Amino acid sequence: MAYVTSDPAVSADGFVAGPGQSRQDPIGEGGEQLHRWMFDTPDENTAELAAITAADAFIMGRNMFGPGRGDWDPDWRGWWGEDPPYHKPVFVLTHHPRADLVMQGGTTFSFVTGGLQEAFARAREASGDGRISVAGGASTINQALAAGILDELRLHIAPVVLGRGERLFDGIPPVRLEQLSGRSASLVTHLTYRVLPPA
Repeated sequence: MAYVTSDPAVSADGFVAGPGQSRQDPIGEGGEQLHRWMFDTPDENTAELAAITAADAFIMGRNMFGPGRGDWDPDWRGWWGEDPPYHKPVFVLTHHPRADLVMQGGTTFSFVTGGLQEAFARAREASGDGRISVAGGASTINQALAAGILDELRLHIAPVVLGRGERLFDGIPPVRLEQLSGRSASLVTHLTYRVLPPA
């Protein structure tokens, strides 16, 4: 069976993005603070950074791929340039069909209009029942938690309070977690939980 993880960077008050996400501000107002540990202190967080992209396939929401709504802008090819960091199949949830987008380095974005379960089935097939990462954003991770498909949740908590934005755990039923590990660095605390079946 596939093993499904998620690695959200999150504020101390539970937001994975600030308000007002746009092409100019992709993580919303203040959201860039959630990821400082990745760029300012990578040597302190080598193992966690490697684990984020270690999956065999990825699932993400449309808002994580790009800022648009409605029909696709065919010129938009993601936030990451021509060589995204995934280097594996990525399944993007959307209501608007789009042809697969083949990028450098082995990343192919496939656009899934049938919802999370279709994306999960395609990721399982692509990964050979290997490791799947639910990359984000908050809505997609919350859907995965509500559907019971996440095995491991790895929170990267920044010492930031955003106050509003896109919140993790919004609108989902109670989730049982077992803490597996915790580690603090200068700009982040890493907490890893096993997601348990409902009682």
